[in-house]
Amino acid sequence: MAPSSPLVEAPSGKERGDENFPVGSLLIRRELRPHVHAFYRFARNADDIADSPLLEADEKLRRLDRMAAVLDGSGGPEAPSASAMRASLELTGITAQHCHDILHAFRQDAVKRRYSDWDDLMEYCRYSASPVGRQLLDLHGESRETWPASDALCSALQVLNHLQDCGDDFRALDRIYLPADLMQAAAMRIEELNDRHGSPGLRQVIDALLDRTDRLIATARHLAPKVRAKGLRWESATIADLAARLSHRLRRGDPLATRVKLSKLDFAAAFLTGVRVRLSA
Repeated sequence: MAPSSPLVEAPSGKERGDENFPVGSLLIRRELRPHVHAFYRFARNADDIADSPLLEADEKLRRLDRMAAVLDGSGGPEAPSASAMRASLELTGITAQHCHDILHAFRQDAVKRRYSDWDDLMEYCRYSASPVGRQLLDLHGESRETWPASDALCSALQVLNHLQDCGDDFRALDRIYLPADLMQAAAMRIEELNDRHGSPGLRQVIDALLDRTDRLIATARHLAPKVRAKGLRWESATIADLAARLSHRLRRGDPLATRVKLSKLDFAAAFLTGVRVRLSA
């Protein structure tokens, strides 16, 4: 008997509770939650490969390519989340494109460490963030007319996460999502991300990114009224409100000094906003 293939996935142990925003929450229809969780695990494990400080770029790419092959039916037990994702796609009839888009983003993470401008960052978000919303919308049978607002919401969430983690990303992975043109305009040096407190230059870059992110959030608020599924409509409105609240906190907080995050009161208030949107639709 041939020896079993070693796992290409290396889960970090990070769970849904470690994220800023709910994934596959109780607002999602019960029969769809396993498929949402399958997509989350697939994306999480691929992300863990791309973010591993122990793997070289070539090895990261090899493992991500293997996940793609398993996703497309190339068997093998070495990528269990990809196998589970393939089974989910077969049951739901959803295209594998969203999964492949996610893998495209993580291949980019394996080899790219700098972003030139906002458009460059948004192109990354097109693959790293937008597929998450599109997968949820497709699972619920929603119209593709919802995609632009969903893409805006997912991109906003991605940028907010980049701002929260700007110091950790640089120190652990030498990866900087802050656009180079904004850093240059603020006379900010890369080495400032090693500091224990944010510099005036970093503050200028963060505020410039939040200005753009707030415009994305304004577009994202048009998503919930377009969503037919009541639970997903509720969740969409709640997450858009949470994004706005986190943006507000980042304007006042210093992500190098401490983790800027949402409070329990933020979650409660955003949940009520979701209730109002659901009832008004």
